[in-house]
Amino acid sequence: MSMIVDRCTGRYFLVVLSGVFLAACSPNASTAVPPVVAAAPAPAAAPAGPLVAGLPDFTALVERYGPAVVNVQVSERREAAPARGGPEGLSPNDPFGEFFRRFGIPNMPNSPRGNGNAPQARGEGSGFIVSADGYILTNAHVVRGATEVVVKMTDRREYPAKVIGLDDRTDVAVIKIDAKDLPTVRIGDPEKLRPGQWVVAIGSPFGMENSVTAGIVSATSRRLPSETYVPFIQTDVAVNPGNSGGPLFNLNGEVVGINSQIYSQSGGYMGLSFAIPIDMANDVREQLVKFGRVSRSMIGVNIRPVDAAFAESFGLDRPRGALVEGVQSGGPADKAGIKAGDIILSVDGRQVENDLTLPTMISMIKPGTATEIEIWTDRKLRRVTARVTELKEEGAAATRKVQGGGDGGAAEPVALGLSVRPLTAEERQQADTPGSLVVEQVSGAAEAAGVQPGDIILGVNGVPVKSLAELQAAAKRSAGKAVALRIQREDRQTFIAIRPE
Repeated sequence: MSMIVDRCTGRYFLVVLSGVFLAACSPNASTAVPPVVAAAPAPAAAPAGPLVAGLPDFTALVERYGPAVVNVQVSERREAAPARGGPEGLSPNDPFGEFFRRFGIPNMPNSPRGNGNAPQARGEGSGFIVSADGYILTNAHVVRGATEVVVKMTDRREYPAKVIGLDDRTDVAVIKIDAKDLPTVRIGDPEKLRPGQWVVAIGSPFGMENSVTAGIVSATSRRLPSETYVPFIQTDVAVNPGNSGGPLFNLNGEVVGINSQIYSQSGGYMGLSFAIPIDMANDVREQLVKFGRVSRSMIGVNIRPVDAAFAESFGLDRPRGALVEGVQSGGPADKAGIKAGDIILSVDGRQVENDLTLPTMISMIKPGTATEIEIWTDRKLRRVTARVTELKEEGAAATRKVQGGGDGGAAEPVALGLSVRPLTAEERQQADTPGSLVVEQVSGAAEAAGVQPGDIILGVNGVPVKSLAELQAAAKRSAGKAVALRIQREDRQTFIAIRPE
């Protein structure tokens, strides 16, 4: 590998001698990069055809939309720092103090902390202007608990800001400054993002305003251990504390996400950063501005991922969709005829690739709207209509569990490593279950899959079982194949995929 200089542009290029060639400087050279981003000259056509056509230059994007990115300074009540070693918000608190501590320089005289024991009072984050009359999007954790918010523009103008509202579920907040004819960003479509595409972040890491970093999309619809709702955009763009609330741009100069979290063992950037999709954030913004609160919809189902074993068990062509574990009695899904064991494949024509995308799709539908849902049920496709209702927060249900050793009869072995017995009438009433069989002992494939003594068996491969004979017949029909066992454990119903040994 060697480094050479393009005499036409002065840019440096790394050239792999085994077969990648640098183009001559031709005024007609084409580029695959959209117009808002300038690009280096494309390489000459090789016999096999290159898959990457040059490196992007982000100056046009930054010049056009950088002025719409702002620094958000807050005075706030002190909050506990997040635990290290996992996903964490990009805390705006004391960015320079943290910066100097990491480089072994304690108690800098101008550090906001000064004395390490002094309470934290000020912080910084980022945001971006979405309307010319002063509405700004940022993260909820940037302004939560703030007693004063000041917005600083790239031209050094400063404005006091009012917090219009925030939504903890998505970590999105809206603030407002009193100004007119402000520069604004363009809103893009995060659903068009693909892994490998270039993206750009602008923000104030460690208080360093208007810093620009770039990278690629690593994945979309990423689930984090601490989150069950937001389908994050994962990138390798360098973001750090203070980048919170800043925009993530595509090469068209459109905002596709809000930089929100990093995954770190040190508290700083380690190559894993996460952004909230802008369509979700924009929906939250519109509701907060118009109603002062966020309303979400639900259809009343508990769901789980569809893996290869479940897809085989239910006769689906490949793992996709969201497997229904349970249905709320009298809820929209129940009224539409959706039942446990069905797999939801699409909502209003939009494909449900995994269980994380379904809650997002449903939540953004206006309550009361009739919604067409495509399901895989009884090994065939079916379309139903459900009228979504508003999501209400629910309290924790009471815990119930059936203990082994009852007098419902002797446990009998079944295939897959299960020994089961009938439930007594008293046990069924105590567990509040529609099931009739309880697991007494477990071994082999069932134990490896996670079945436990005390689990109540409700069905096999979507077919209810009420007796030992029905369970044995269902196991026999599935001999040699993966089996989706529907169980009730304590107060929750779920599916467990068992692969025969």
